Amino acid sequence: MNRDHDISVLNGLTKTTLDSMKGYEDAAKDAESTRFATMFADFARDRGEAARALQAEVARLGGTSETGSSFLAAAHRTFLDLKQAFTSNDDKAIVIEVERGEDHIKAKFEDALNDAELAAESNAVIREAFTTVRQGHDQMSALKHSLA
Repeated sequence: MNRDHDISVLNGLTKTTLDSMKGYEDAAKDAESTRFATMFADFARDRGEAARALQAEVARLGGTSETGSSFLAAAHRTFLDLKQAFTSNDDKAIVIEVERGEDHIKAKFEDALNDAELAAESNAVIREAFTTVRQGHDQMSALKHSLA
C-alpha cells in the first residue's frame, strides 16, 4: 500500500466533491423553483457528507485533507451554464446541465474505484462516498428522461 498515493486520490476526490457541493449551494440560491432549490440543497448536503468521509480517511492515513473547493474550470462552466438555464426557466435545460455535472463527478469516482493501487480501506471509503454520487446521478438521469 502506498499511503501517499491513497492520500492523493482521496484529496482529488475531496476537491471534486467540494466543487460539486459549492456548485449545488450556488444553484440552490439561484433557483427560482422551490423544486430545484430543495433538490440542489439536498445534493449539496450529501456532497458535504461524502467530502467529510473522504477527509476522515485522509486523516486516518496521516495526511492533510483538502478543505476547500478549487472550483475547477469545468465545474465552473457547468454551473455557469446552469445559471443561464435558470434565466430561461427551462426545466429540461436545467436538468441537462445538472446531469452533465453529475457525469463529471461520477466518472472521477469510477476512475478511483478502478485504481488497483488503492488500499482496500481507502477503496471502501470511496465506494461508500460514491453511493451518494451515483444516487444523485441516477436521480438526475431519471428526471431528464421523464422530461423528454
